[in-house]
Amino acid sequence: MNRKILISGGAGFIGSHVVRLFVNKYPNYQIHNLDKLTYAGNLKNITDIEKAPNYHFHKIDLVDAAAVNQLFTAHQFDAVIHLAAESHVDRSISNPLEFVMTNVVGTVNLLNAAKDCWKGNMEGKRFYHVSTDEVYGSLHDGGFFYEDTPYDPQSPYSASKASSDHFVRAYHNTYKIPVVISNCSNNYGPNQFPEKLIPLFINNIRNNKPLPVYGKGENVRDWLYVVDHARAIDDVFHKGKNGETYNIGGFNEWTNIDLIKVICKTADRLLGRAEGESEKLITYVTDRAGHDLRYAIDANKIMKELGWEPSLQFEEGIEKTINWYIENQLWMDEVTSGDYAKYYDTMYAER
Repeated sequence: MNRKILISGGAGFIGSHVVRLFVNKYPNYQIHNLDKLTYAGNLKNITDIEKAPNYHFHKIDLVDAAAVNQLFTAHQFDAVIHLAAESHVDRSISNPLEFVMTNVVGTVNLLNAAKDCWKGNMEGKRFYHVSTDEVYGSLHDGGFFYEDTPYDPQSPYSASKASSDHFVRAYHNTYKIPVVISNCSNNYGPNQFPEKLIPLFINNIRNNKPLPVYGKGENVRDWLYVVDHARAIDDVFHKGKNGETYNIGGFNEWTNIDLIKVICKTADRLLGRAEGESEKLITYVTDRAGHDLRYAIDANKIMKELGWEPSLQFEEGIEKTINWYIENQLWMDEVTSGDYAKYYDTMYAER
């Protein structure tokens, strides 16, 4: 089956893995990658597939409704996989409005473009909105997040994602757009921008810099290897039921401090350092405002209905991840220096 699929945020961490999977697995699909190329969007994440005949890139800001509409008119997409988002909680605390614009207004612009393009012919169309477990709030007394868990966002980031989820469902109910939504736990793996915990700490360990731990490091997160998330997105996109939500998680909970100690121990071994050397870099800092205590996803629905399950145990995944950052230090150096941003001008400016 030939399909034209627009993947937003395809130069980012999770998006780049989804783009790679779809380009390689579905040669009959035309994959269009829309990305604004902010600080976290890096075309060097996908250099291995950029010359594929079924891959196309568009540098567009989702907040620019006219540009989004023009792209839909020009290419008549059959489906959207919407991953583009501002996602770092600390940044949302500093600048909430930027998250409202990208995550809420950007999503509505994409929904409007799809609605207008597909008007009168929704057959075979799909709008897939990729969200986060943070919309559910914080778990204090055990248990898990389920697909019907009431929303209780606690940060500007999670509030903006919750709002975008609601708009997607509203457009399904009001305009009959065929939608699916997934809410995923924390991802880790190659190509993640080093403001997030795992790549930040790997880079700091390598450079013997302090490892800043919020509070006492007691916050609990469920971690999923990013390639497994991309596989889940593939399954939800192709097999998910319209109007349904699917929670994606790794059944893999760690307190932050225990996770950090595993990173330290693994990095010491891979870097040829004495065991315990990197733990000396741990520094406890004032906790983040509104810091949710625990997230934990129940992923039984996607496992039972769509046949997906994680492929890696955490210890294997974290070793692969640390190895990747060690072997790709040039990528890290360019990202942390900002030099990666020059790649777009080199590749596309004169086209």
